[in-house]
Amino acid sequence: MCTRFYVEPAYYAPIISRAQKLKLADDMMRHLSKPLTMSGEMRPTDVVAVLAPNKEGNVSVFPMIWGFSHEATDAPIVNCRLETASQKEMWKDSWFRRRCVIPCSWYFEWEHFRSPDGKRSKVGDKYLIQPKGAESMLLAGLYRIEERRGLQVPVFSVLTRNAVGDLRGIHDRMPLILRREDVDAWVRPDGNPREIAEKGLTEMCFEKTG
Repeated sequence: MCTRFYVEPAYYAPIISRAQKLKLADDMMRHLSKPLTMSGEMRPTDVVAVLAPNKEGNVSVFPMIWGFSHEATDAPIVNCRLETASQKEMWKDSWFRRRCVIPCSWYFEWEHFRSPDGKRSKVGDKYLIQPKGAESMLLAGLYRIEERRGLQVPVFSVLTRNAVGDLRGIHDRMPLILRREDVDAWVRPDGNPREIAEKGLTEMCFEKTG
């Protein structure tokens, strides 16, 4: 899963600044009372600087709200399972036509202890996780346009996959993390998301945050 990630302010200042200067960002702040910090520890419903295609199909920066909405719950839907993204009604249109990339520094995960019957029973330590040898990472996501208080705004969800290696001792899911060279192909509507997802990064390092 991924319900928290961190955006280092100085490292991502150029991207954040571009997103903050857009009229859409100003509209989101005024109409939705959304702060436009876009850095630090990002939580569901925060506004984040996200990479997605512009009208010409080129990678551009946009402010997006973290979490799809759904009539069955008041909670934002912040994650989407890679395995079923192309099949489920909520995700399949975005899977084929509206993919995005969320730049960040690392993500957080909470250790889950399991009871003998395999059910989660207790949440343990908080971990900071990122690709080995990297100071940044690129989360794969899906986006769509939703109406919020009369304003058309882009929202996104982070794709998750089965955890691999030692990460499975912390949680059974992890974000889909893209290689930098796959960003353009991922956001292009004519790209092959399944093929790109198979190249996702899996060599992670992690440490307890406290």
